[in-house]
Formats: sequence, structure tokens, C-alpha cells
Amino acid sequence: MVHVLGSRTLLRPTDPDRSRAFYGEQLGLAVHREFGTGPERGTVYFLGGGFLEVSGRSGTPVTPGLALWLQVEDAAAAHEELRAKGVEIVRPPVEEPWGLVEMWIADPDGTRIVLVEVPAEHPLRYRPGI
Repeated sequence: MVHVLGSRTLLRPTDPDRSRAFYGEQLGLAVHREFGTGPERGTVYFLGGGFLEVSGRSGTPVTPGLALWLQVEDAAAAHEELRAKGVEIVRPPVEEPWGLVEMWIADPDGTRIVLVEVPAEHPLRYRPGI
């Protein structure tokens, strides 16, 4: 078995400055570290138990099947905050049949970001007898 010590998602945006403004200013992700110089420098953001690295440059947007899943405390509050910051809301918060509250946004390259609220009574959070 591989012993994983941490995880990181790596994005190569088509416009690094625009993506840094989105993740850092609009989403408000905290910076873990930065490296390199110039417009294609790397910025690593905290993502709870992992990291999101935005570095380099790609000539094309990401694969349509890629999505980031970010857990938030309150999806309705996140919706209002992000809407006020001008973030395009692809779909407002909806309680899904599986009990999670999901809201969808997209980054400047169209990477789908699913903001998920796990209600207190959901099995991901609540385990009777433990």
C-alpha cells in the first residue's frame, strides 16, 4: 500500500494572472507558498486537507470532465459571498437526492468547481455509535 503524505491538485491555466485573481481574490483561498518569477510563477493555495497549485501556462483549457470538489460550511452563505464578488454561478445551492447541498461555479478556464455543504445529519458527518 502506498502511504500518501499529502495531496495537491495542479492546474495549468491559459491565463495565470486571471486564475490567480480568481482563486486568491474572488474565492479567497489562502496562499500556502509561491515560487518562481514572472507571469507563469507558481502559487499554491490551501484546500483544507490538500493544496491547489496554479502554475505554468496551458494553450488550451482543462478537460471538461475535471472538477474540483471543495467542502464549505454554508453553501447559501458562499453563494451570496461569491455572487457579490462577481463569480459566475453555474448553479445555485441545491439539496441533492443523496443529501449533500451542492453549488456549482467555474474558474476562468471553465474548470467546474463543486462547493459542497455536508449537513450535520448526513452520513459523511454523523456516525451513530461512534
